This record gives sequence, C-alpha cells and structure tokens, in this order.
Amino acid sequence: MIRTEKHSIYIFLVTLLLTAPQCLAQIIEVCAECEVKNIQQGVALAEDRDTLLIKKGEYQEFNILVDKPISIIGEDFPVIDGQEKGEIFRIVSDNVRIQGLIIVNVGVSYTTDHAAIRVVRSSNFNIENNRFENLFFGIFLERSSKGVIKGNRIMGIARDEYNSGNGVHLWYSNNISVSDNRIEGVRDGIYLEFSDTIRIHGNESRRNLRYGLHFMFSNDNQYTNNLFENNGAGVAVMFSKRIRMTGNRFRKNWGPASYGMLLKEINDAEINDNLFEENTVGINIEGSNRIIYKGNQFVRNGWAVKVLGACYTNRFMANDFLYNSFDLSYNSNINDNIFEGNYWSNYSGYDLDKDGIGDVPHRPVKLFSYIVNRTPETLILLRSLFMDLIDFSERVSPVFTPDNLVDAKPKMRVVQ
Repeated sequence: MIRTEKHSIYIFLVTLLLTAPQCLAQIIEVCAECEVKNIQQGVALAEDRDTLLIKKGEYQEFNILVDKPISIIGEDFPVIDGQEKGEIFRIVSDNVRIQGLIIVNVGVSYTTDHAAIRVVRSSNFNIENNRFENLFFGIFLERSSKGVIKGNRIMGIARDEYNSGNGVHLWYSNNISVSDNRIEGVRDGIYLEFSDTIRIHGNESRRNLRYGLHFMFSNDNQYTNNLFENNGAGVAVMFSKRIRMTGNRFRKNWGPASYGMLLKEINDAEINDNLFEENTVGINIEGSNRIIYKGNQFVRNGWAVKVLGACYTNRFMANDFLYNSFDLSYNSNINDNIFEGNYWSNYSGYDLDKDGIGDVPHRPVKLFSYIVNRTPETLILLRSLFMDLIDFSERVSPVFTPDNLVDAKPKMRVVQ
C-alpha cells in the first residue's frame, strides 16, 4: 500500500513538472477600457504561450511584429484597421495562432508585397476563421512549414494586376494545409511557388482577376474538393510533378484566353473525378506527360480538352464528354495517348451485343476543330451543314486528324 501511494505521488510530481509551463500561461485582455489598450502593447507584454484576447472594437494598427509563440484571439470579430499604411501582422515565431479577427485596409505598394498576415520562416502556425477586406496580399507565407490556413474569408477589390495581390500566397513553403477558405476579388485566389507537400481542400475561389489557383515549381501536392468559378483565366498549373487533383469543380471560366485548367510542363499526375463545366476550354494541355485523366465530367464547354504540343503517354479513361462544342482539339499527328472507355454525347455508333460498349470506335477529333485552330474566324460556321459534311468525310477517311486517335471502347451510357 505504501509503495503504491509513493508511486502515485511520484507520477503526480512528474506530471506537474511537465505541465508547469502551460499552467503559467496567461490570458491578456485587450480593449479600449482594459489595462492593455492595443495589440502591439499586448504582444510586448506577453510571455510564451500566452493568449491575447482582443475584445470587440476597432484597433487602428499596422506593422505588428509577433516574435513569440502566442495566440491572438478575437472576441466577436474585432476590426484591425491598417489604414492602408503597410503590413498588418508579421509572424516570425513558431507556434503562433491568429483567429477570429477582421483585418482591413492593407497598404498597397509597388515595391513591397504588404500582406494582412505574413508568416516568415516559421512553423506550426494556425490562421483560422478570420475575415480579410480591402487587402493587397491576404495571407503570405515565406519559407514556412507545418501550418494551417483554415476557414478564412478573403474579399478583395482587385481591378488591375499591377496593384493587386493574391489571396493566399505560398513561397518556398511546405507541409501546409489550406482548407475551407472563401476567396474573391484578388489577383490569384491561391498562389504557390516552390512549395511542396501542400494540401488544398474545400476552398471556394471565385471572381478573381486572373486565376482561381496558380502554382509553379511545386511538387507532391494535393487539390481536393475545391471550387474554381468565374475567374479571369481559370486555373494555371505549371512546371510541377506528382500532382493529384480530385473532386474539384472548374466552372464558368469564360474569355478569349480562358480555360477551366491550364496544364503546362506537368508530369506524373492524377486528374480524377473533377467537373469542368461551361468553360471556354475545359483543360488546355501543353508539354505534359504520363498523366491519368479518369472519372472527369466535361459539360457544355467550348472545347473540353485542347492538346497542344509535346504531350505523351497520357491516359483518358472513364470520362464523360457531354454537349461540348468540341470534345477534343489536337494539333499534332504524333499520338501515343490512350482514350478508352469514355462516354461521348456526340457518338453516333451502336451496340448490337448490348454490352454497354459501342461496336464502332469513336474519333473525337473533328476536322472543323482542326480548321478553327488554324483559322479562328471560321468559328462562325460552327452550326452549318457544310461543317457537318466535312467532319463526316474526315471520320470516314482521316487526312488531317491523327488516324490512331480513337476511343476503341466508347461507353454507351454516362460513366459517372
């Protein structure tokens, strides 16, 4: 009995020692009537692991340097107004949390990328459930890692590319989760450069000046269940490897140089179970190889898929091509890409053995698509009987389109 009691006391003392630093953490209230009047004063007074509780109200502050592991939590969404004088928060410490604030009026600069929140060489940060308005850059990560950006609402008023920034901007960062954010009215909704192992999930990026999502030189990233809608030029995916894009929706990205998604120099990727609906071009592909396109729906686009040069060893399987003006545009006679088991709404074949697979192979490239690529003005003849006749003659005896580009097993019913 005595040994058991001594052992219990020993365990209690060890636990107390291990948890002592957490027990010493304090909550510092910040408000006009409080002892601490502003956030900068609160940060200066705080010790490691303290929490600044920002009471409801308006705080006119900018260039707030967070250089210690603390939490800054808003109560009833206080407003932090930068008065368009510069950056508002700069985080240079690990283990920082910023939550529940309304951050407005970031300063615009043509030489410095001012941000509502900038994270520099830090890790284990959490930026959650904040609102950003009248911003230059929203959240800017620089050489940072192991962080969470979640549930924020970023509302910009971008009118020109030269004086607007991005909603969420990652530069040389890794192991970041960006989820459930709503981003509108900025230059690029989400931008990544030299950033690996990033998880982009459940975001809505709408009505942005240029791209809903834009990334370059960023490998091993996952993009799942996001919405990219009504952006200037859609989504641009460039110079990256081992990308997985699943369950996303690319909608209503219209314009003379617009697309749902642009792929340029992308290799060894998976693009599965996405919706491309009502875009000028669903996917515009250039110099991209060894990509699996499976289970996607292409619905009422101008072009569902445009394949430009140097695209090899790609597989299009079990996709639905529904009511697009052109299902496929292809500008090369060299083809080792595989199209198999897709559904094509303009397929005119038959299925005598009733196995769900068309008995006649489908040729998705129309001669008219080939002509339009070289002479865009001919698009005005899109619905003419003459175009139907030359498309039919090309299917019977291919001369201009790749003769080995066929779906040998077209589905008779929608796959998805």
